[in-house]
Amino acid sequence: MFTGVIECTTKVHRLYRDKNNLCITLNNPFLYNEIKINQSISHNGICFTIININHNKKIYSVIASEETFYRTNLNVLKINDEVNLERGMKINERLNGHIVQGHIDTTAKIIEIENKNGSWIFSFLSKKSLYNVVVEKGSIAINGISLTIIKCAKFRFSTSVIPYTYEKTNFKYLKIGDIVNVEFDILGKYILSKKNEL
Repeated sequence: MFTGVIECTTKVHRLYRDKNNLCITLNNPFLYNEIKINQSISHNGICFTIININHNKKIYSVIASEETFYRTNLNVLKINDEVNLERGMKINERLNGHIVQGHIDTTAKIIEIENKNGSWIFSFLSKKSLYNVVVEKGSIAINGISLTIIKCAKFRFSTSVIPYTYEKTNFKYLKIGDIVNVEFDILGKYILSKKNEL
């Protein structure tokens, strides 16, 4: 479980396929005792379990199943790409973003970036319909970042990105046409699920 408040970014060190799985090795920005094997960390919003750590080379590895590969933007991930990281939330701390599971619902393409003289408006075209899943002023996670929706339609939505978020995440590297991971608010998904049962 995560909050959508990114701790730091890191670079992809190595990518290779193992049968239907994608193995990802990343540079380790954390101290020696801050991560461990079997720990879950959000990578661009995707919850991955650490399977290997090499403290001497300052790298660690995770693995993506075929299902994760096809549901997310991993098919466009490249060596040296910058990835957003967040370790699992602690129960005794404030929830500063919103509840993020690390389970990607769909991907979206950036269709517009507007510089608002101090912040940025990013507009996206979702691969999946947003009908009844998102609302204006509701929460959404983009590449693992907790953001507020300012406008939404059936497939299109936009969010505002403040300078701190822009500089501390991989938003500063994104451009029109890039594909991002999207996780809808779990509360909205539960409400929609119960509504469909009626």
